[in-house]
Amino acid sequence: MTLKYLIEKEFRQFRRNAFLPKLVLAMPCLMMLVLPWAADLETKNVNLSVCDNDRSSVSTRLIGKVLSSGYFTPTDVSDSYSRAMESVEKGDSDIILEIPRGFELDLTKTKVARLMISVNAINGTKGIIGSTYLSSIAKSFAEELVGESGVATTEISPVVEIATHNRFNPGMAYKPFMVPALMVMLLTLIAGFLPALNIVSEKETGTIEQINVTPVKKLTFILSKLIPYWIIGFVVLSLCFGIAFFVYGLVPSGNAGILYLASFVYVLAISGFGLVISNYSTAMQQAMFVMFFFTIIFLLMSGLFTPVRSMPEWAQRITMFNPLKYFIEIMRGVYLKGSGLSELGGCIGALCCFAAVSNVWAILSYRKNN
Repeated sequence: MTLKYLIEKEFRQFRRNAFLPKLVLAMPCLMMLVLPWAADLETKNVNLSVCDNDRSSVSTRLIGKVLSSGYFTPTDVSDSYSRAMESVEKGDSDIILEIPRGFELDLTKTKVARLMISVNAINGTKGIIGSTYLSSIAKSFAEELVGESGVATTEISPVVEIATHNRFNPGMAYKPFMVPALMVMLLTLIAGFLPALNIVSEKETGTIEQINVTPVKKLTFILSKLIPYWIIGFVVLSLCFGIAFFVYGLVPSGNAGILYLASFVYVLAISGFGLVISNYSTAMQQAMFVMFFFTIIFLLMSGLFTPVRSMPEWAQRITMFNPLKYFIEIMRGVYLKGSGLSELGGCIGALCCFAAVSNVWAILSYRKNN
Protein backbone atom coordinates (compact mmCIF):
# COMPACT_ATOMS: atom_id res chain seq x y z
CA MET A 1 0.00 0.00 0.00
CA THR A 2 2.90 2.34 0.74
CA LEU A 3 4.14 1.97 -2.86
CA LYS A 4 0.66 2.79 -4.18
CA TYR A 5 0.46 6.06 -2.25
CA LEU A 6 3.98 7.08 -3.27
CA ILE A 7 3.16 6.45 -6.95
CA GLU A 8 0.00 8.54 -6.59
CA LYS A 9 2.14 11.33 -5.11
CA GLU A 10 4.49 11.20 -8.09
CA PHE A 11 1.64 11.42 -10.60
CA ARG A 12 0.13 14.36 -8.72
CA GLN A 13 3.44 16.18 -8.74
CA PHE A 14 3.77 15.46 -12.43
CA ARG A 15 0.31 16.87 -13.22
CA ARG A 16 0.87 19.96 -11.09
CA ASN A 17 4.06 20.78 -12.96
CA ALA A 18 3.25 23.38 -15.59
CA PHE A 19 6.03 22.30 -17.95
CA LEU A 20 6.57 18.51 -17.79
CA PRO A 21 3.19 17.30 -19.17
CA LYS A 22 3.53 19.65 -22.15
CA LEU A 23 7.12 18.50 -22.69
CA VAL A 24 6.22 14.81 -22.60
CA LEU A 25 3.52 15.30 -25.24
CA ALA A 26 5.14 17.96 -27.43
CA MET A 27 8.66 16.54 -27.61
CA PRO A 28 7.72 13.16 -29.17
CA CYS A 29 5.44 14.81 -31.71
CA LEU A 30 8.03 17.39 -32.76
CA MET A 31 10.89 14.90 -32.93
CA MET A 32 8.92 12.31 -34.87
CA LEU A 33 7.43 14.84 -37.27
CA VAL A 34 10.50 17.04 -37.87
CA LEU A 35 13.70 15.06 -37.31
CA PRO A 36 13.05 12.26 -39.85
CA TRP A 37 12.97 14.95 -42.54
CA ALA A 38 15.99 16.87 -41.20
CA ALA A 39 18.19 13.99 -39.97
CA ASP A 40 18.66 12.55 -43.43
CA LEU A 41 22.23 11.53 -44.26
CA GLU A 42 21.39 10.79 -47.87
CA THR A 43 23.44 13.22 -49.96
CA LYS A 44 21.21 15.46 -52.08
CA ASN A 45 21.37 18.97 -53.52
CA VAL A 46 25.10 18.82 -54.24
CA ASN A 47 26.07 22.22 -55.66
CA LEU A 48 27.61 21.65 -59.08
CA SER A 49 29.66 24.04 -61.17
CA VAL A 50 30.00 23.05 -64.84
CA CYS A 51 32.91 24.09 -67.01
CA ASP A 52 31.93 23.11 -70.58
CA ASN A 53 34.89 23.72 -72.87
CA ASP A 54 33.47 21.57 -75.67
CA ARG A 55 30.02 23.21 -76.09
CA SER A 56 28.83 20.34 -78.28
CA SER A 57 25.53 18.51 -78.46
CA VAL A 58 27.02 15.54 -76.59
CA SER A 59 28.38 17.68 -73.75
CA THR A 60 25.05 19.51 -73.49
CA ARG A 61 23.26 16.18 -73.32
CA LEU A 62 25.63 14.95 -70.59
CA ILE A 63 25.00 18.09 -68.52
CA GLY A 64 21.25 17.61 -68.89
CA LYS A 65 21.51 14.00 -67.72
CA VAL A 66 23.53 15.03 -64.67
CA LEU A 67 21.11 17.78 -63.66
CA SER A 68 18.02 15.63 -64.24
CA SER A 69 19.29 13.02 -61.77
CA GLY A 70 17.98 15.06 -58.85
CA TYR A 71 21.20 14.87 -56.85
CA PHE A 72 22.82 18.04 -58.15
CA THR A 73 21.90 21.70 -57.99
CA PRO A 74 23.52 23.84 -60.70
CA THR A 75 25.30 26.90 -59.34
CA ASP A 76 26.92 28.26 -62.51
CA VAL A 77 28.26 27.34 -65.94
CA SER A 78 31.77 28.77 -66.16
CA ASP A 79 33.86 29.61 -69.20
CA SER A 80 37.09 28.44 -67.55
CA TYR A 81 38.24 26.21 -64.75
CA SER A 82 39.67 29.14 -62.79
CA ARG A 83 36.26 30.82 -62.66
CA ALA A 84 34.68 27.58 -61.52
CA MET A 85 37.27 27.37 -58.74
CA GLU A 86 36.22 30.80 -57.55
CA SER A 87 32.70 29.47 -56.83
CA VAL A 88 34.25 26.60 -54.83
CA GLU A 89 36.44 28.98 -52.84
CA LYS A 90 33.39 31.12 -52.02
CA GLY A 91 31.54 28.03 -50.82
CA ASP A 92 28.92 28.21 -53.57
CA SER A 93 29.92 24.92 -55.24
CA ASP A 94 30.84 21.46 -53.97
CA ILE A 95 31.95 19.82 -57.22
CA ILE A 96 33.31 21.03 -60.56
CA LEU A 97 32.57 19.02 -63.69
CA GLU A 98 35.01 20.04 -66.43
CA ILE A 99 34.30 18.84 -69.97
CA PRO A 100 37.46 19.26 -72.06
CA ARG A 101 37.58 20.68 -75.57
CA GLY A 102 37.20 17.93 -78.17
CA PHE A 103 35.04 15.75 -75.91
CA GLU A 104 32.58 14.82 -78.69
CA LEU A 105 35.34 14.35 -81.23
CA ASP A 106 37.26 11.96 -78.98
CA LEU A 107 34.13 9.91 -78.39
CA THR A 108 33.47 9.71 -82.13
CA LYS A 109 36.98 8.76 -83.20
CA THR A 110 38.57 6.80 -80.33
CA LYS A 111 35.49 5.90 -78.28
CA VAL A 112 37.42 7.23 -75.26
CA ALA A 113 36.97 10.65 -73.68
CA ARG A 114 38.01 12.14 -70.38
CA LEU A 115 36.13 14.19 -67.82
CA MET A 116 37.61 15.92 -64.80
CA ILE A 117 35.74 15.97 -61.51
CA SER A 118 37.12 18.31 -58.84
CA VAL A 119 35.68 17.87 -55.36
CA ASN A 120 35.57 20.28 -52.44
CA ALA A 121 36.75 17.85 -49.74
CA ILE A 122 36.06 20.08 -46.74
CA ASN A 123 32.82 18.14 -46.33
CA GLY A 124 34.35 14.76 -47.07
CA THR A 125 31.14 12.74 -46.99
CA LYS A 126 29.28 15.06 -49.34
CA GLY A 127 32.26 15.29 -51.69
CA ILE A 128 32.93 11.55 -51.90
CA ILE A 129 29.30 10.55 -52.36
CA GLY A 130 28.68 13.39 -54.82
CA SER A 131 31.66 12.41 -56.97
CA THR A 132 30.49 8.79 -56.89
CA TYR A 133 27.06 9.85 -58.14
CA LEU A 134 28.65 11.93 -60.87
CA SER A 135 30.97 9.11 -61.98
CA SER A 136 28.06 6.68 -62.10
CA ILE A 137 25.99 9.06 -64.23
CA ALA A 138 28.90 9.60 -66.63
CA LYS A 139 29.39 5.84 -66.97
CA SER A 140 25.69 5.34 -67.65
CA PHE A 141 25.81 8.12 -70.26
CA ALA A 142 28.75 6.43 -71.99
CA GLU A 143 26.84 3.14 -72.12
CA GLU A 144 23.89 4.93 -73.73
CA LEU A 145 26.14 6.37 -76.42
CA VAL A 146 27.68 2.96 -77.09
CA GLY A 147 24.24 1.42 -77.44
CA GLU A 148 23.15 4.14 -79.88
CA SER A 149 26.27 3.71 -82.00
CA GLY A 150 25.51 0.03 -82.54
CA VAL A 151 28.91 -1.17 -81.30
CA ALA A 152 28.81 -4.41 -79.37
CA THR A 153 29.06 -3.50 -75.71
CA THR A 154 31.17 -6.55 -74.93
CA GLU A 155 34.03 -4.99 -76.91
CA ILE A 156 34.49 -2.17 -74.45
CA SER A 157 32.47 -3.21 -71.43
CA PRO A 158 33.27 -5.77 -68.73
CA VAL A 159 31.87 -9.24 -69.23
CA VAL A 160 30.68 -9.45 -65.62
CA GLU A 161 27.40 -7.68 -64.93
CA ILE A 162 26.50 -6.67 -61.38
CA ALA A 163 22.88 -6.67 -60.25
CA THR A 164 22.22 -4.97 -56.89
CA HIS A 165 19.32 -6.13 -54.75
CA ASN A 166 18.60 -4.04 -51.64
CA ARG A 167 17.35 -6.27 -48.86
CA PHE A 168 14.90 -5.10 -46.17
CA ASN A 169 14.77 -1.54 -47.56
CA PRO A 170 14.44 -1.85 -51.37
CA GLY A 171 13.89 1.86 -51.97
CA MET A 172 16.93 2.83 -49.87
CA ALA A 173 14.69 5.30 -48.03
CA TYR A 174 16.27 6.91 -45.00
CA LYS A 175 13.15 7.40 -42.89
CA PRO A 176 12.57 3.67 -42.16
CA PHE A 177 16.17 3.63 -40.96
CA MET A 178 15.94 6.73 -38.74
CA VAL A 179 12.42 6.61 -37.27
CA PRO A 180 12.98 3.49 -35.08
CA ALA A 181 16.25 4.98 -33.80
CA LEU A 182 14.50 8.27 -32.92
CA MET A 183 12.07 6.27 -30.79
CA VAL A 184 15.05 4.97 -28.83
CA MET A 185 16.30 8.53 -28.35
CA LEU A 186 12.92 9.67 -27.04
CA LEU A 187 12.63 6.76 -24.62
CA THR A 188 16.13 7.55 -23.36
CA LEU A 189 15.28 11.18 -22.66
CA ILE A 190 12.01 10.39 -20.90
CA ALA A 191 12.93 7.27 -18.94
CA GLY A 192 16.52 8.31 -18.21
CA PHE A 193 16.54 12.07 -17.78
CA LEU A 194 13.26 12.70 -15.98
CA PRO A 195 13.61 10.24 -13.06
CA ALA A 196 17.15 11.46 -12.41
CA LEU A 197 16.14 15.11 -12.41
CA ASN A 198 13.10 14.33 -10.25
CA ILE A 199 15.17 12.98 -7.38
CA VAL A 200 17.75 15.77 -7.58
CA SER A 201 15.00 18.40 -7.57
CA GLU A 202 13.66 16.92 -4.33
CA LYS A 203 17.17 17.13 -2.89
CA GLU A 204 17.32 20.82 -3.73
CA THR A 205 13.89 21.60 -2.28
CA GLY A 206 14.49 19.46 0.80
CA THR A 207 11.35 17.32 0.41
CA ILE A 208 13.42 14.16 0.13
CA GLU A 209 14.45 14.57 3.77
CA GLN A 210 10.82 14.00 4.76
CA ILE A 211 10.95 10.62 3.02
CA ASN A 212 14.29 9.74 4.59
CA VAL A 213 12.91 9.99 8.12
CA THR A 214 10.02 7.63 7.35
CA PRO A 215 10.19 3.80 7.54
CA VAL A 216 9.81 3.57 3.74
CA LYS A 217 12.40 1.12 2.38
CA LYS A 218 14.92 2.12 -0.23
CA LEU A 219 13.54 -0.29 -2.84
CA THR A 220 9.99 1.00 -2.35
CA PHE A 221 11.10 4.60 -2.66
CA ILE A 222 13.10 3.94 -5.83
CA LEU A 223 10.25 2.00 -7.43
CA SER A 224 7.87 4.85 -6.65
CA LYS A 225 10.21 7.17 -8.55
CA LEU A 226 10.62 4.87 -11.54
CA ILE A 227 7.21 3.32 -12.17
CA PRO A 228 5.42 6.56 -13.17
CA TYR A 229 8.08 7.33 -15.75
CA TRP A 230 8.02 3.75 -17.00
CA ILE A 231 4.30 4.16 -17.65
CA ILE A 232 4.84 7.56 -19.29
CA GLY A 233 7.61 6.06 -21.42
CA PHE A 234 5.35 3.31 -22.74
CA VAL A 235 2.60 5.83 -23.51
CA VAL A 236 5.10 7.93 -25.48
CA LEU A 237 6.41 4.83 -27.27
CA SER A 238 2.88 3.87 -28.32
CA LEU A 239 2.35 7.43 -29.53
CA CYS A 240 5.53 7.13 -31.61
CA PHE A 241 4.30 3.86 -33.11
CA GLY A 242 1.10 5.63 -34.13
CA ILE A 243 2.95 8.56 -35.71
CA ALA A 244 5.26 6.18 -37.56
CA PHE A 245 2.24 4.38 -39.01
CA PHE A 246 -0.05 7.29 -39.87
CA VAL A 247 2.62 9.76 -41.05
CA TYR A 248 5.32 7.54 -42.57
CA GLY A 249 3.41 4.32 -43.20
CA LEU A 250 5.90 2.30 -41.17
CA VAL A 251 4.70 -0.98 -39.69
CA PRO A 252 6.96 -3.45 -37.87
CA SER A 253 7.87 -6.34 -40.14
CA GLY A 254 8.18 -8.54 -37.06
CA ASN A 255 6.20 -9.05 -33.88
CA ALA A 256 5.34 -5.78 -32.11
CA GLY A 257 5.30 -7.66 -28.81
CA ILE A 258 9.08 -8.04 -29.08
CA LEU A 259 9.36 -4.26 -29.26
CA TYR A 260 7.41 -3.82 -26.04
CA LEU A 261 9.39 -6.58 -24.33
CA ALA A 262 12.70 -5.01 -25.34
CA SER A 263 11.38 -1.55 -24.40
CA PHE A 264 10.50 -2.78 -20.94
CA VAL A 265 14.01 -4.12 -20.37
CA TYR A 266 15.60 -1.00 -21.84
CA VAL A 267 13.51 1.31 -19.67
CA LEU A 268 14.67 -0.63 -16.62
CA ALA A 269 18.28 -0.24 -17.73
CA ILE A 270 18.32 3.45 -18.63
CA SER A 271 16.16 4.60 -15.69
CA GLY A 272 18.41 2.72 -13.28
CA PHE A 273 21.40 4.45 -14.83
CA GLY A 274 19.69 7.81 -14.39
CA LEU A 275 19.08 7.05 -10.72
CA VAL A 276 22.74 6.20 -10.21
CA ILE A 277 23.69 9.64 -11.52
CA SER A 278 21.06 11.33 -9.36
CA ASN A 279 22.32 9.54 -6.24
CA TYR A 280 25.79 11.00 -6.75
CA SER A 281 24.54 14.48 -7.75
CA THR A 282 23.75 17.23 -5.29
CA ALA A 283 22.30 19.82 -7.67
CA MET A 284 20.00 19.82 -10.69
CA GLN A 285 22.63 21.42 -12.89
CA GLN A 286 25.20 18.77 -12.00
CA ALA A 287 22.81 15.92 -12.79
CA MET A 288 21.81 17.52 -16.09
CA PHE A 289 25.39 17.96 -17.27
CA VAL A 290 26.47 14.44 -16.28
CA MET A 291 23.38 12.84 -17.82
CA PHE A 292 23.76 14.94 -20.96
CA PHE A 293 27.42 13.91 -21.26
CA PHE A 294 26.64 10.19 -21.08
CA THR A 295 23.62 10.54 -23.37
CA ILE A 296 25.71 12.21 -26.10
CA ILE A 297 28.35 9.47 -25.84
CA PHE A 298 25.68 6.76 -25.96
CA LEU A 299 24.01 8.32 -29.00
CA LEU A 300 27.19 8.89 -31.00
CA MET A 301 28.45 5.35 -30.34
CA SER A 302 25.15 3.54 -30.76
CA GLY A 303 24.99 3.25 -34.54
CA LEU A 304 22.27 5.90 -34.71
CA PHE A 305 24.05 7.88 -37.44
CA THR A 306 27.11 5.82 -38.38
CA PRO A 307 27.41 2.00 -38.44
CA VAL A 308 29.18 0.48 -35.47
CA ARG A 309 31.20 -1.76 -37.78
CA SER A 310 32.68 1.32 -39.44
CA MET A 311 34.22 2.42 -36.14
CA PRO A 312 37.77 1.50 -35.06
CA GLU A 313 38.14 -1.78 -33.23
CA TRP A 314 38.73 -0.08 -29.86
CA ALA A 315 35.53 1.95 -30.30
CA GLN A 316 33.55 -1.18 -31.18
CA ARG A 317 34.68 -2.72 -27.91
CA ILE A 318 33.42 0.31 -26.00
CA THR A 319 30.00 0.04 -27.69
CA MET A 320 29.60 -3.38 -26.06
CA PHE A 321 28.76 -1.45 -22.85
CA ASN A 322 26.29 0.87 -24.60
CA PRO A 323 22.63 -0.12 -24.03
CA LEU A 324 21.44 2.18 -26.84
CA LYS A 325 23.38 0.11 -29.36
CA TYR A 326 21.47 -3.06 -28.48
CA PHE A 327 18.07 -1.38 -28.36
CA ILE A 328 18.59 0.34 -31.73
CA GLU A 329 19.56 -3.03 -33.24
CA ILE A 330 16.36 -4.52 -31.84
CA MET A 331 14.14 -1.69 -33.11
CA ARG A 332 15.62 -1.72 -36.61
CA GLY A 333 15.71 -5.51 -36.69
CA VAL A 334 12.00 -5.84 -35.89
CA TYR A 335 10.90 -2.89 -38.04
CA LEU A 336 12.99 -3.59 -41.14
CA LYS A 337 14.04 -7.24 -41.05
CA GLY A 338 11.21 -8.86 -39.08
CA SER A 339 13.70 -10.40 -36.65
CA GLY A 340 12.43 -12.68 -33.90
CA LEU A 341 13.59 -13.58 -30.42
CA SER A 342 16.07 -16.12 -31.77
CA GLU A 343 17.95 -13.41 -33.68
CA LEU A 344 17.60 -10.73 -31.00
CA GLY A 345 18.16 -12.89 -27.94
CA GLY A 346 21.74 -11.68 -27.53
CA CYS A 347 20.73 -8.01 -27.59
CA ILE A 348 17.91 -8.56 -25.09
CA GLY A 349 20.25 -10.52 -22.85
CA ALA A 350 22.78 -7.68 -22.90
CA LEU A 351 20.04 -5.21 -21.95
CA CYS A 352 18.99 -7.48 -19.06
CA CYS A 353 22.57 -7.49 -17.75
CA PHE A 354 22.78 -3.72 -18.00
CA ALA A 355 19.40 -3.34 -16.26
CA ALA A 356 20.43 -5.62 -13.42
CA VAL A 357 23.74 -3.84 -12.83
CA SER A 358 22.31 -0.31 -13.03
CA ASN A 359 19.34 -0.96 -10.75
CA VAL A 360 21.34 -2.84 -8.11
CA TRP A 361 23.87 -0.01 -8.19
CA ALA A 362 21.06 2.54 -7.84
CA ILE A 363 19.64 0.78 -4.77
CA LEU A 364 23.02 0.35 -3.09
CA SER A 365 24.19 3.91 -3.81
CA TYR A 366 21.05 5.57 -2.44
CA ARG A 367 21.72 6.67 1.14
CA LYS A 368 18.67 6.79 3.34
CA ASN A 369 18.98 8.04 6.91
CA ASN A 370 16.22 6.71 9.19
